[in-house]
Amino acid sequence: MTLKIYGVAASRAIRPLWAAEELGIPYEHIPVHYQDTAALNAPAFRALNPNGTVPAIDDHGLVLFESLAITLHLARTRPEGGLWAASAAGPSQILQWTLWAATEIEPLARQWFHHTSFLPPEQRRPELAEAARAQLQTRLRVLDQQVEEQPYLLADGFTVADLNLAAVLQRLAALGGEHFPHATAWHQRCLGRPAAQRAMALRQLQ
Repeated sequence: MTLKIYGVAASRAIRPLWAAEELGIPYEHIPVHYQDTAALNAPAFRALNPNGTVPAIDDHGLVLFESLAITLHLARTRPEGGLWAASAAGPSQILQWTLWAATEIEPLARQWFHHTSFLPPEQRRPELAEAARAQLQTRLRVLDQQVEEQPYLLADGFTVADLNLAAVLQRLAALGGEHFPHATAWHQRCLGRPAAQRAMALRQLQ
């Protein structure tokens, strides 16, 4: 039985796809689109993700949704793949940075994206986009300081924490990345990894 990953690469499914590529896990990619309401509402898919959103996975019978939970699961259950931390403090630090990405970064990044690109023009509110971008600057300063003297978030090296945060910050350049050179260099290191490039290339196929 093969790991199954549901969701197009141009969605949060890029996160488990990237993780699977990093870990060298054989997987089947089922590119359910986030706007395909028929597919998302089908009983078979709702059994995988009752929220009717992507991504979802079926890992040899274990069904999970929520992209960051999925990447943590894949990294933790395949420690030989190198995405989990080797140090005693590492697992807690991975959780810290992943939750920081989910609570401090993603809501603001999504607010900015929705009101600059995603929503129909008549529904966009530029003041909300600018407010989100402004609030993100203090968060990006935290990241910039963290990677000023080490290449990745943890001393262990590249882990699923970097993968999760880099994926959440996929639009770092547009969010003010030019003011944070250490964060920008870290982001480029993460997205330049061969596994990241292989996952990103899946977007061209959909």
